[in-house]
Amino acid sequence: MARENERADAARNRAAVLAAADRLFAESPHGTAVSMDEIAEAAGVGKGTLFRRFGDRAGLVRAVFEARTAWFREALESGPEPLGPDTPPRERVFGIMEALVRIKLDNTHLAQTLEEAPAGRGAELFASASYRLVHGLLADAVARACAGQTPPAPDAAWTAHVLLGAVRADLVGHLVATEGLTRGRALRDVRDLVERLLGP
Repeated sequence: MARENERADAARNRAAVLAAADRLFAESPHGTAVSMDEIAEAAGVGKGTLFRRFGDRAGLVRAVFEARTAWFREALESGPEPLGPDTPPRERVFGIMEALVRIKLDNTHLAQTLEEAPAGRGAELFASASYRLVHGLLADAVARACAGQTPPAPDAAWTAHVLLGAVRADLVGHLVATEGLTRGRALRDVRDLVERLLGP
């Protein structure tokens, strides 16, 4: 019984931390402006609990971001069109890119904090599991969409990196804040980019 209570307490603590961190990050202009002390106090747990469960701020930001975007991973793995595995490859590229635009617009501060996380501590963007997953799926869809083209299409892995670079949170945030980019325009522009890179 004690072990069951401990697991229940741990689950409650994790949920409380994620909820508190989500709220504080949403209220902050940038993820780095929120301290671990503030999150621990808002969640009603000790700061040691945060470090034991999430490692550091980047780990906690990643956990909040992954909780917010769980729907995206589930759709990629087993969902219907335009994200699921049975989607025709060209439409899947469009679907993934449009979903990423929405994610970056809705979670700019979290995504930007993750993208800026220092390398060498398991937090490098290009080595992260989420980046490798999406890059791999995009590269596969690009390769299948462009199979047999004459002249040959650009390298699929490179094209996938280019597409992901176009929706970096810092770039999207700059375009929204400085150049007045709207959601509708962002979705149209990314679709045009996909069309140009994939060819006819």
